[in-house]
Amino acid sequence: MSEGEKAPVESEGAAVGAAVGAAEGASNEPTIGQEAKGFVRLRNSVWGSIVGKDEGRERWSSRIAFFFAAVGLPSALESRVAFFFAAVGSAVGFGNVWRFPQLAADYGGGAFLIPYLIALFIIGIPILFLEISLGQFHQTGDVGVFGSINARLRGVGLSSVACAYMLVCYYTMLIAWVINAFFDSFTSNSPWNNEDLNGDDAVGYFFNDIIGMSTVWDSTDLRPTRLVWKNVGYAFLAWLIIYLCVAWGLKWTGRITYFTMGLPIVLLFVFLGTAVSLPGSEDGIQKYIGEWDMSVLVDSPDVWSRAVTQIFFSLSVTFGVMTAYGSHCKKTEPAFANSCVVACSNCLFSFISGFAVFAALGHLAYLNPDADWPTYESFGLVFGTWPVVLNTLPGGVHWVRLLFVDLFLLGLDSAFSLLEGVLTVVRDTVRFQDKSKFVVAGVACLTAWFVGWMYATDAGLFFLDVIDFYINFVMLLVGFFESFSVGWIYGIEKSIDVLGAPTVLSFMTGNFCSVILACGLWFGLKNGNAVWAGFVALILFYLACLGICLFFMSKKVKEEGSTWTWKSILFELYFRNMSDYKKELQPVVGRVPNTWCFLIRHIIPQILLICFINLARSDNEDGESLFGHYGGYATWPYQVLGIMCAAFALFLFLIGVAAPKTMAWLDLPEEKKIWKPYKKSDPDEKKPESDEENEVKNDNEKEFAAEEEPEADPADAFVE
Repeated sequence: MSEGEKAPVESEGAAVGAAVGAAEGASNEPTIGQEAKGFVRLRNSVWGSIVGKDEGRERWSSRIAFFFAAVGLPSALESRVAFFFAAVGSAVGFGNVWRFPQLAADYGGGAFLIPYLIALFIIGIPILFLEISLGQFHQTGDVGVFGSINARLRGVGLSSVACAYMLVCYYTMLIAWVINAFFDSFTSNSPWNNEDLNGDDAVGYFFNDIIGMSTVWDSTDLRPTRLVWKNVGYAFLAWLIIYLCVAWGLKWTGRITYFTMGLPIVLLFVFLGTAVSLPGSEDGIQKYIGEWDMSVLVDSPDVWSRAVTQIFFSLSVTFGVMTAYGSHCKKTEPAFANSCVVACSNCLFSFISGFAVFAALGHLAYLNPDADWPTYESFGLVFGTWPVVLNTLPGGVHWVRLLFVDLFLLGLDSAFSLLEGVLTVVRDTVRFQDKSKFVVAGVACLTAWFVGWMYATDAGLFFLDVIDFYINFVMLLVGFFESFSVGWIYGIEKSIDVLGAPTVLSFMTGNFCSVILACGLWFGLKNGNAVWAGFVALILFYLACLGICLFFMSKKVKEEGSTWTWKSILFELYFRNMSDYKKELQPVVGRVPNTWCFLIRHIIPQILLICFINLARSDNEDGESLFGHYGGYATWPYQVLGIMCAAFALFLFLIGVAAPKTMAWLDLPEEKKIWKPYKKSDPDEKKPESDEENEVKNDNEKEFAAEEEPEADPADAFVE
């Protein structure tokens, strides 16, 4: 903390200085003084205009300063438990309640668990660990983390938080609709007092009355016709609540999540117990996990990409959220264990939510035995089931209101965590490190509220659906950028220095161009030989590039036989950078598994590249590519805006790679820079030695000349 931050504001008197100093002394957070001073200046301008007397100013200075000391403005999570509640609260949200059950219903019931669990353990947990561990190690957000690997990678972090900001703009409108439904339940127009209410009526009420879609159905191409001003107001209320949750820092955010995460867990089991006790619930559960349509795993290849995007969306990875939360933990927290706890807790919540939703669907089918099985999508899956089921209970309308409170809390902690990822990146930069979080958060919230007005139109759900698809589409690419940055760009200067550029670049080409070639055959050929042709092309291209690597490495082994063996040089090619990465992080963040190192370099980037191409090449029911034709929505404005969001995130990455100086304003303060640029060794450069150094050198040579121990093989150390 600088001296300027420690010093109290001279004009505020001794009481302010003492209280602010006490608050600073209780925390290591470097911005506490700035936050307190910012609010004292704001108070001065307001109070001075009203009272205009030094006595009043001094009295209110004391009160406000002691308030800051009491609430504890420091932006840090208080404990490991606080981190769990914050991280799990971020991960658990609307996607767990309706998106996961929806995907299970669309993709073979229990069969969807196969790609889902594979995506969780092979991709989800490793990416989550990558973000949390790097956030802890560097104590900064996404831009600073990836910019520390290489200045050209700032765009990786910027594209991730840009996706988070675009997502939270529409995510908050979902919260606004829930708030609208809650307050509307107290009016005479509410359908919840109707004993004959069915799922179709409940969904129609939500879409037409709450979202305001009753006027959009008659428009051309379902384009927006009006603003639903009530939802604009509720969105402002939602953003105000989010602002109050984040503006006071992560310490208070962590405390808030005890309630916003704890109560929904309790209510989930209440709703689950209620749903499974109703007649017909066993039929719904049978459809959830009792029916396994394994054919979808082959006939619908996009299920694999959808499973990965669900894992990413549900775990809040590739949005900068977990990096931000990791940066507010102690450096020595066991990052891998924490990642496993967060991931498994989140997926368990999704799995249990599926039981509650499908049990409710079974009960609805029981109430209408002559009708087809209920088929609801997106938010309608929740509003067409749970409110109807809860409405049958004694005091049903109060149960429905409790459901709205539960949904509000689920969305709230996910929303402010997405915003926290953005704020952490902004406030860790040189330009904005001195700015008050109250101001930065206020600007971010107000801007997002205005951007979110398009979701407050009568076509808001259509905008939300399209942009959500394209954001999830980009998440695969951001995940590829992140794993590629750590697995391949970290330590690349050293690898080129040691092995030579032809060897390193040929190996990289073999790993990724072979995947692109195989995808072209897998998704381009329309016959039964596509799968085999793709695998053959992948293997042959990889082996050809590996042959080039072996040629250059054989020359190096011959020229420097005393330095290299085939075992050591192959280790250098395949694992050296990840071995160095592990050695650097493991003493700080705890265990870094070798399996993770292998996955992050040789498996995850390649799989994410395949998933991205797979989803881009997927077709809709009319045989058209999903990309540009998603959901059958009109090209303008829906597809255009969705593609623009995806292109914007990609543009940020490319501009960072091509012109890193344009992102210099995002650079970290010097004290936060841990990894320094690699300096190429010069074998011809000899450092002059003093007489004392020569004497020490000669003594050491004599001491060890008799018996010299062989140097340990780094490959053996990595395996151990």
